[in-house]
Amino acid sequence: MNQLRNIRPRLMKLTLAATLGMTTILAACSDTDTVANNANQAQENPAQTTSAKTAQNVQPLAQELQGKPVVVDIFATWCAGCRKIKPTLEAIKKDYADTANFVVLDVTDKGTTQAAEAKAKQLGLEDFFKTHKSKTATVGILDPGTGKVLKLFQKNPNQGDYVAVLDSAIKNIKK
Repeated sequence: MNQLRNIRPRLMKLTLAATLGMTTILAACSDTDTVANNANQAQENPAQTTSAKTAQNVQPLAQELQGKPVVVDIFATWCAGCRKIKPTLEAIKKDYADTANFVVLDVTDKGTTQAAEAKAKQLGLEDFFKTHKSKTATVGILDPGTGKVLKLFQKNPNQGDYVAVLDSAIKNIKK
């Protein structure tokens, strides 16, 4: 009976730690839309979507990405928001396969994050990755000639929003 009393407080601490850990993970990538998330999706000013660090380090992306806007997806298999936007991104990739470049940076675990970091560096997306790697379900549309973020979306399943930015970027790049 004495041993049971000693185990109970430890078990409660472990349960509390596990609950806090899961809450943190779910909060980082929640499928629930809040007013803040909707505000992020509807941002219209591209200057607000680009971090100060990225704005200072704007430079052309890798040669293989030139000539087409670049859609960069920060993805993780455990992310509910990523699963929510996946059908939209697949449809866009199908529709824009010849007119846009698509890059998925997988941050599911330590190994995939390291591979994504190396891929980002190779493609000239290192600053974008550093800035957004902890924000899964984030999709950026970038100008390959400048590396500038044209639009940043978070957990946005609305295909029309992506299409509007891509169509505009394609017109501007062809000029």
